Amino acid sequence: MYLIMLTYRRPLAEVDAQLAAHRAFLERHYDAGHFLMSGPREPRTGGIILARAASAAAVAEWVSEDPFKQAGVADYEVVGWRPGMAAPGWPLDAAG
Repeated sequence: MYLIMLTYRRPLAEVDAQLAAHRAFLERHYDAGHFLMSGPREPRTGGIILARAASAAAVAEWVSEDPFKQAGVADYEVVGWRPGMAAPGWPLDAAG
C-alpha cells in the first residue's frame, strides 16, 4: 500500500482551476481499484490518497498522469507501507 501526499505549491485559485480534471483522474483510479481513499488536508494545503499498487513505479506512473502534477500546482511524496494492525472492521488484506 502507498500513501500519496500532495502539497500545493501554487495559490488555491490555480489548484481549483485543475480540480475537475484532478477528480476525473481520481475516479479513473478508483474504478481501476487502485485508490481506496482520498481527500484534502486540513487546513487545505494539499491532499492525501491511499492507494494499493504492485510497486512504487506503478504509483509514480499514476502520479505523472495527475493534472495537478502536469500543471505544476502540487508536489508529491509517495510512502510505501505494509499495515500490520487494523481496527475491527478494517481489513488487513486491503493491499491485495
